[in-house]
Parts: sequence; C-alpha cells; structure tokens
Amino acid sequence: MHTRKKGKSASHPPVGKTSYSWVQADKAAVLKIIEKLSKEGKSEADIGRILRDEHGVPSVKVLFGSKLGRLLKENNLQSKYPSDLMLLIHKAVRLSRHSGKNKRDYHNRIKLGHVESKIKRLVYYYRGKRLPADWKYAREEAALLVK
Repeated sequence: MHTRKKGKSASHPPVGKTSYSWVQADKAAVLKIIEKLSKEGKSEADIGRILRDEHGVPSVKVLFGSKLGRLLKENNLQSKYPSDLMLLIHKAVRLSRHSGKNKRDYHNRIKLGHVESKIKRLVYYYRGKRLPADWKYAREEAALLVK
C-alpha cells in the first residue's frame, strides 16, 4: 500500500512438485532441528532459511505435508507474537529513535506513520487469534517489547 513494489505473484514453487528425490532428510531429525531453533527464539523465516542452507531441506511443506507455521503451532512452539508484526514493530522503534535524534527529518516522520498504520491493521487482524483481545500498540510500550 505504501510502497511502489508490485507484489509477489510470481514467487511460487513449481506446480506439482510433491517430492525431491535428492533430499536425504529424516522427518524426526528435521523436527528436532526445528524444535531446537524455535526454542532459541528464531523466527519462522530464519528456521526455513537455516533448514534450506545448512541442512539441505528445500521445503518443509513437501517433507511434512504442512507449512512450518502450522507445524510449530501443532507442537506448541509458536512464538508469542507473530513474526510479521514483530518485524514492523522493530522498524517502528528504529524510525522513532531516528526521529528523536533528527527532528527535521520529515520524510522519516511520514514513513513512521505508514509503518504504524500497518501495525494497527495487523493488530486488528490478529486480535483475538494470536494476540489478546485487549492488546493495543503504543510507541513507548513497543520499545520495551523489542528489548
């Protein structure tokens, strides 16, 4: 909405790909790796990247039949806050800190408003599902949440 990007319509894996013959991964071993990384506090994207780059698992969905987020939810390893919301809160805290130091950076102030607008829309979406029903975004509390 606030960017000039065109979306991600072409970023899908090939259709009909149900297995990779060259993968030597065992489901139990991969699940242990996922549990270990989740307990270390890694996000879903980080876990997927580590599995791909270091352990040769191209797709968790092909291996387990469900996506990584659902797999984490089934094993009670899901983080308290959604990763997309936390990334936006990190960004808002950085922009807010920059605004405090650079009072005349009007472009930054506008972008901070855009990021906070995205946060509020995500909070509305997640409220009652992954967030408590009375949870609200506040700039001061967000800085404490990030630390």
